[in-house]
Amino acid sequence: MKQLTLIIFVFSYVCSLSVYSQPEDFIFNSELSQEWFEGGDYFQWASTTKNNNSAEVDVFYRTWGDPEKPKLLIVHGFPNSSFDFHALIPLLEDDYYIAALDFPGSGFSDKPLDGFSYMLAENAQILDYFVSEVVHFDDFAMYTHDRGVSIGLAFIGNYIENPNPRYTINYHFLSNSGMFLPLANLREFQTSILDPVRGPRMIELRRTRPRLTEGDPVDVAFADIFAFNDGVSALLHVGKYLLERAENEFRWLDNLPRSPVPVAYLWGLTDTVNPIRIPNYVWLNYLNEREVESSFWVLPTAGHYPQRDKPEQVEKIIRIALSGELPSREQEDLWMYEYSDKREAEDAIYVGHSNIRKMEFPGAIKYSPDGYSP
Repeated sequence: MKQLTLIIFVFSYVCSLSVYSQPEDFIFNSELSQEWFEGGDYFQWASTTKNNNSAEVDVFYRTWGDPEKPKLLIVHGFPNSSFDFHALIPLLEDDYYIAALDFPGSGFSDKPLDGFSYMLAENAQILDYFVSEVVHFDDFAMYTHDRGVSIGLAFIGNYIENPNPRYTINYHFLSNSGMFLPLANLREFQTSILDPVRGPRMIELRRTRPRLTEGDPVDVAFADIFAFNDGVSALLHVGKYLLERAENEFRWLDNLPRSPVPVAYLWGLTDTVNPIRIPNYVWLNYLNEREVESSFWVLPTAGHYPQRDKPEQVEKIIRIALSGELPSREQEDLWMYEYSDKREAEDAIYVGHSNIRKMEFPGAIKYSPDGYSP
């Protein structure tokens, strides 16, 4: 009996290695990417998208910090993975328990190429499963970026509509994304990938380029992760998410004013693909009038990837928001002065709410077209 138990244990262990270990012929050229991979684990997901015929994929994830600390879920964008937050996570992991995953088609997760549909709505379902069944988050904040913003908005919509959610989302951070495509400044790569002729040609050209194997360790790490399970080819399929976003973006944006979750909205000012006109529009139309706590931040020297460009400044916003330091709407004008007196040149600028009203100056002299009088 003991011998049978041992055989079963060894068989299970070998099977787990065959599923969750790196491809035998894959070589890491960066210690950063190898350590990221070796520090993670996998869970299995059966696709809920009809065209995928219940295909099963292995989803990579990682956690950092102490499970007893406040919890933070990180949601990555396109075309990257959880490694996008490699510079930010070390700044927070001592005080927060952090979880991040690689969505199917990205990072170290499975990347099926045989007509698999990588859907934003399904990714929102994956998040629900991840927090409730894998990392067992019961009360957490969520940071979303790029493609992950659309996933997060769909996720928030499911959360709002669920009469008995299994967890509480206590804060929602949104960062640079094309979350309102009519104001985006899309590059040729992003639009060409949707063309049935130009898309495959462009991806094939990218696949012929030699993989970066030396130089900046972070750049080499990104090259490793793209090469893992042929991530370049997967771009052709994951990149189709723009079609789903365009079809649903108004519905998903409508989740913001009806959400009970406090929001911190932060944007790298030098992002040219998703310029500042996007958050200006979204803030004024979906967040400015919310009764729930909302804040708008502009990072003056960050681009599309604030968490990579200026991680220390992003960290400060997260800590200010989660520590309850933000003022009420009645107090924010004074708070803006106090915050500006202390902020450093690269720190985020606090924008504040727009409160349009008729200006009155009690005790002032009187104005008329004929002139001023006491």
